[in-house]
Amino acid sequence: MSEDRYGILLILLGMSFFSVQDVLIKLIIIESSVFQIMVFRAFFGSVILILFLYFTNREIKFGSHYPVIAIVRGVLFFFGFSLFYISITKITLAEANALFFVNPIFVTILSVLFLKNTIGLHRIGAIIFGLIGTLLIVKPTFTDFNWYMLLPLLTAISYSIGMTLSKFTSDKDNSFQQSFHLYLGSMFFGLLTTFTKEIGFFNPLYEEFQFLNNNWEFTNPSLFMPMILIAITGTIGIFCLVSAYRVGSPQANAPFEYVLLVFSLISGYLVFSEVPDALSFAGIFLIIFSGVYIFIRENINNNLVTSIRNR
Repeated sequence: MSEDRYGILLILLGMSFFSVQDVLIKLIIIESSVFQIMVFRAFFGSVILILFLYFTNREIKFGSHYPVIAIVRGVLFFFGFSLFYISITKITLAEANALFFVNPIFVTILSVLFLKNTIGLHRIGAIIFGLIGTLLIVKPTFTDFNWYMLLPLLTAISYSIGMTLSKFTSDKDNSFQQSFHLYLGSMFFGLLTTFTKEIGFFNPLYEEFQFLNNNWEFTNPSLFMPMILIAITGTIGIFCLVSAYRVGSPQANAPFEYVLLVFSLISGYLVFSEVPDALSFAGIFLIIFSGVYIFIRENINNNLVTSIRNR
């Protein structure tokens, strides 16, 4: 089997684990602590990454030559994906993941603004198609607007900023260090948010967000065991993606990340009876087209490439 095919298989496997993770989170998030989920995921991810580096005789580094940027990326990752998990309490898995997948659009825009990359008419057209797809899913109106649709977009923006910042630090901080920074950020800010909640400083004002006040759960098997499975499936998913990009080429791997949208459609229908409407299906298609096309053009021009690593 060629390295590219092996990489694609790892991508498909990783996306299947992410799909299971998303289903488990959606099943328990109203009754559990989203911050506990984030901390557990980060802890298991750190343990597995340390074991991987140890058994492959690689150096284990936690520090950064760019501590301020590392902290900013940790903040963006934690709060960005906290918003994503909150969003799936009110919108379908397919819609949430599709809106997150507009991140190549934001990365392209940020690469122009901060990395001084140039884009041509092809990618400008792809960006327009992606934005149209986003509007078809969100369907903004003044009378009946679902504000939860904005949360995955905020996740995509925060993720895109983090990926752009990682480009600045890649000359001295390797990918494993950058992963540690995200994990440590999730653990620190998850624990910090929980502490501020316990002392009464953090208190959601709106009833829809009161589940953020949920306490950590260690005794209820119906909540605690899914949290462990979320941490394990999310960590394995990340490991599959990292491994895929180590053995296969980004050109071959990245388009197959969009299979997560297919998995989300299937799992959303089977588990939650979620069926996006026709406009959302059209929007999902346009976002897939836009993301894949942008990726192809970015590779042709040797510009910034992104994937959903560390998701």
